[in-house]
Amino acid sequence: MKRIHIVEDEEVIRRALHRLLEREGYQVSASATLGEARAACQDGVDLVISDLRLPDGEGTAMVEACPDTPVLIMTSYASVRSAVEAMKQGAVDYIAKPFDHDEMLLCVDRILKQRRLEQENARLREDLEAVYPVKGMVGHSPAMRAVCATVEKVAPTDTTVLIRGESGTGKELVARALHDKSPRARAPIIAVNCATIPEGLVESELFGHEKGAFTGAARTHRGLVEAADGGTLFLDEIGELTPAAQSRLLRVLQDGEIRRVGATDNRRVDVRLVAATHRDLEQMVRDGRFRDDLYYRLKVMEITLPPLRDRREDIPVLARFLLDKACQRLRRSPPEITDEALSALTRHHWPGNVRELENAIERAVILADGQDITAQHLALSGQEQAGAGAELSLDDYFRQFVLDNQGHMTETELAKRLGISRKALWERRTRMGIPRKAG
Repeated sequence: MKRIHIVEDEEVIRRALHRLLEREGYQVSASATLGEARAACQDGVDLVISDLRLPDGEGTAMVEACPDTPVLIMTSYASVRSAVEAMKQGAVDYIAKPFDHDEMLLCVDRILKQRRLEQENARLREDLEAVYPVKGMVGHSPAMRAVCATVEKVAPTDTTVLIRGESGTGKELVARALHDKSPRARAPIIAVNCATIPEGLVESELFGHEKGAFTGAARTHRGLVEAADGGTLFLDEIGELTPAAQSRLLRVLQDGEIRRVGATDNRRVDVRLVAATHRDLEQMVRDGRFRDDLYYRLKVMEITLPPLRDRREDIPVLARFLLDKACQRLRRSPPEITDEALSALTRHHWPGNVRELENAIERAVILADGQDITAQHLALSGQEQAGAGAELSLDDYFRQFVLDNQGHMTETELAKRLGISRKALWERRTRMGIPRKAG
């Protein structure tokens, strides 16, 4: 039973409000002064409703007296200025006297509901920090527990790690956890997406160059490998490296040395390498597109991240975690997710994995605008029913989604809705032979 304390010096109003709240099932206590209220609230209450003008001070003083309790201010001095001042001093809301009974009950219900959600989210954050060693990687599934256990074991070492997984599964989160839990945590982690560096600049960006090494090299440039000296170098999409860059990277792993483009001497570097890819590196080795000696240097330790569709039991808790994260970023109070919405989230195939889920949750928070999140707010296209009829494969879903939407979405919008990069969209479309719609 929720406990509410009333602070009101007018006996008629105090008793009327006391009866109103008791009829609604609340446990109610009341005081006529701030001094009485401070003593009465020492054991804690769920909500304080206080008049603004009291014999021994202003009701906003209850904010400081009960710092962990929401305070609703009542006043007959109804003005925008009074409301603003009360809110500035920490009041959770403001209601003018004489108040309508239904308005008061709605206001109390909303405040208590918001308080419960905030408490649940606080407990969730505490549980996540205690249970999940990889920040942002949430789930109780066996696959996720195995990933977290491996991170804990490998992080304190200098072992090279290869992280595998589809786009959007959280490979960079794992890389950062490996760094943060290592002796190198005080040094920088330099994250590089190899797919985004123009082919002609890969070696210069990674290993640096000397002044005059090539046209346009107006000054000496320290590469990203040197920038990570003493720390961790995370190379995402390592399968995109050029053969020349692969050769230079192998030297770093074998000898701990780099040579800037245009230089004649080598430089010592001390970096831990963590690499990630969604590609089949073994096939690339067989095709001669990736050095076998570099491949074996990289896979000293492998961590494979499961796609979201293979750990559906994690989706409800992950959705609530992402909801809290989105609301903090958007500065909104967290709404509830209806059972219907959770069911829709669990059935969806998630070709873009956690990144797609995160986008869907943020979109729903904006569309719901403070109301409970429903399946309609999620706006999931082409939802699949897990276990109900023939479930679409990932490629089937991708094909259907692209063909259905490419006429009225740009490539950027398509990629964002799928939770993947434009490059990944183009590669998968090309591999599957999906034609682009003319015009």
